[in-house]
Order: sequence, then structure tokens, then C-alpha cells
Amino acid sequence: MKVGKNKVVGMTYILSKDNVEGELVQEVTKDKPFVVLFGVGALLPKFEENLEGLAVGDTFNFALTSEEGYGEKTPEAIVDLDKKIFEVEGKIDEEFLKVGVTIPMQNEHGQPLNGLVLEITDNTVKMDFNHPLAGQGLYFTGEVVEVREASAEEIEHGHVHGEGGHHH
Repeated sequence: MKVGKNKVVGMTYILSKDNVEGELVQEVTKDKPFVVLFGVGALLPKFEENLEGLAVGDTFNFALTSEEGYGEKTPEAIVDLDKKIFEVEGKIDEEFLKVGVTIPMQNEHGQPLNGLVLEITDNTVKMDFNHPLAGQGLYFTGEVVEVREASAEEIEHGHVHGEGGHHH
């Protein structure tokens, strides 16, 4: 069976910045493979293109430009927020709010996103909401370790369910 739309695909991979010798970003191993419902928009489009048609045991290695990955960094994603929004019961937790920390936030529509704290002043907190890999070339090396038909429930829900089904 080959990797394609509505197949559940398990894979291992090493993700590096720019090329095979680049800085290690993530490693997914056989003991905990990355398992995904293929062809439903869960993966970067160019990532899917490089895996389509592969079978269990096939290996892959390919590069994605920043545009094919998470796009370029955009200045609009760097914002100054009122420091008061980080107060809990009138106080700011200095361990929680510090430069270099990524904080889970929500946009005005309630969608979750992560912001990296860049600078803290008396009144504002400068945060970067760009994806951590924005502006970065990506290099993947890996192996397909599982391909199976997705269940009707998995296709309907748009994601893989674990052993024994999935309960919402």
C-alpha cells in the first residue's frame, strides 16, 4: 500500500535547518513515530508531495524553502501588548513572563497561538507571533513505517484515532 489521500501514514524523520548538516530541530523515532491522516491538509503541501506514492520501508530526504515551509517572518506578527494583560490578581509572575519564553495566547477570534517574548518594558511586552520556523529552510530525512486505510470515522473527523477508536 502506498502513501496517498485518506491513508494513515506513520513515519520517522529528522528535521534540520536548511540542509542535512543543519541544526537539528526535531527527531521522531520508531518507538514513537509521527502518525497522520494523509491528504487532508494536516501537513505542509510540499511535505505531502514528497511523501505521496511511498510505501512502508521507503526512505525520503528533501529540502523545503522557507516559502514551502512556514513562510517568511512578517513584521506584522511582532506586536507590543499592554503588560496589564499578563497580570493575575494584580501581579505579574516574573517566572512566567520573561524574555525568551514562549507563551500560549489567543488571537481576537479565540484561536490559539504561541508568542515569543522579545522585550519587556514598564508598560508593554513585545511578542513575536511568527512560527518558530518562519524564514527558515527545512530539511527532512526519514522513513515511512506504516501505511493503512483510514477508517470512515477518521476520514469524517479529519484525524487519526488511536487504538480502540477515539472518543470526543
